Amino acid sequence: MRNLRIVFMGTPEFAVATLDKLVQEGYQVVGVITAPDKPAGRGRKIHESSVKQYAKKAGLYIMQPTNLKDKEFLDDLRSLKANLQIVVAFRMLPKQVWSMPEYGTFNLHASLLPDYRGAAPINWAIINGERQTGVTTFFIDEKIDTGELILQEATEIGPDDTAGDLHDKLMALGAGLVLKTVSLIENNQVVTKKQPLDRQFRTADKINKETCKIDWEESPEKIYNHIRGLSPFPTAWTNLNNEDELISIKIYKAKWEKEEHNFKPGTVHFTKKELKVASPGGYVYLTELQLSGKRKMAVIDVLNGLKIKESAHMT
Repeated sequence: MRNLRIVFMGTPEFAVATLDKLVQEGYQVVGVITAPDKPAGRGRKIHESSVKQYAKKAGLYIMQPTNLKDKEFLDDLRSLKANLQIVVAFRMLPKQVWSMPEYGTFNLHASLLPDYRGAAPINWAIINGERQTGVTTFFIDEKIDTGELILQEATEIGPDDTAGDLHDKLMALGAGLVLKTVSLIENNQVVTKKQPLDRQFRTADKINKETCKIDWEESPEKIYNHIRGLSPFPTAWTNLNNEDELISIKIYKAKWEKEEHNFKPGTVHFTKKELKVASPGGYVYLTELQLSGKRKMAVIDVLNGLKIKESAHMT
């Protein structure tokens, strides 16, 4: 059995579950690499990554390089004499980093590769209406998410799962898969498989503001998937054109129904308790949303305080 000396790389909460599993199982984590501290929120207070917060409590050695090619950082990393590196939700590594340890550097990715390579696999799986996804471990190479596969584990996506729900499900599933992968490496039992190149694969490009904007010309089911695939973050949004007022709205929860009608896409229908928007072949019911400058609220509370005009429509 190999004596592993592990360097762990990660930044958000998603990575903490894996790091905690490694620590709880008694693996020797000789260093943790995470993002530099940065100001966040309205008060611009200095924010430490979730991984750093955990590593501090666990008494682990922490590195926060701004440049992964910096000589001082590389010397520091080399001095740890790690023979395995594990990456979970970090950033692209230069070759001099990922090629350093004897037993390689492997990554945990929140999809069943080669589908959904990229920065936002959880969001895109739901946006595209997938019914199944999973987690993959693979050895890192020169390109993004293209290295040889080690292990994969699938899970179902529920019809009402949000990106937040799926995040938590894959976070736990991924932590377990990393432990299985480490055990294989520890016992020199890894058998890898090259990723296939013979078909087109779905991608998971980085989400931006325009990605989040709702297109009311889409079917109600597609809009519903779009909303839940971006909830609770970064959140789908639209504009309410309320006669002479344009109000930006973030939408966290919705329902949809199929129904033929002749209304223009984006037409708003409302009662004292209900707000629905027409799209081709049905309606999308908004149930939890946030008006610009306001807190997140149930739709009934929004309707109590917002006077919607008969001509209102979403754009």
